[in-house]
Amino acid sequence: MTSRGGHKAAGMNGSESKHRVKAPSEYQMSTSLKSEIRKLNLVHLLTWLLVAAQVTVSYLGLVSPDTVSSPYQWEYPYLLSLIPLLFSSLSLPKNNISYLVISMISAGLFSVAPLIYGGMEMFPVAQLLYRHGKAYRFIFGFSAVTVMYLVMVVAVQVHAWQIYYSKKLLDSWFNSTEEKKKK
Repeated sequence: MTSRGGHKAAGMNGSESKHRVKAPSEYQMSTSLKSEIRKLNLVHLLTWLLVAAQVTVSYLGLVSPDTVSSPYQWEYPYLLSLIPLLFSSLSLPKNNISYLVISMISAGLFSVAPLIYGGMEMFPVAQLLYRHGKAYRFIFGFSAVTVMYLVMVVAVQVHAWQIYYSKKLLDSWFNSTEEKKKK
């Protein structure tokens, strides 16, 4: 310790704290990946809300079928994509590896699989629209297949990035636990 007018203790010139100033890279990576996953979870929630709104409005008959058409079949199982979102959100605060793994597996099952099926389900309708200009389903005056393909493009990207970042975060957590076991 030094006093205002006294001498400094030997070796206390400030250089000894440089190793403490910077957090280890796995912690920095963990926090940045968590931040990205939280942003993607928010976009996932918004796309889920859009699909849920269409299904709910159509199911309850709140507007005419000419305004909002009936949902495609893939939209019903896609509503289960809330499960990976919940597990992902629960895994982040306490670095829960089990919840993150469940989130990644269920994202493939409840998010990506319905989107792949939806792409195949809507493809003949999209061909009919773009070859002959005929649309039979509409969402607020726009072709339903076009609107839902746009939603699917965003959703596929969001889920792909979620799985990618979750895998990187999982690797980061495993590396930090391995280093703790070595010590």
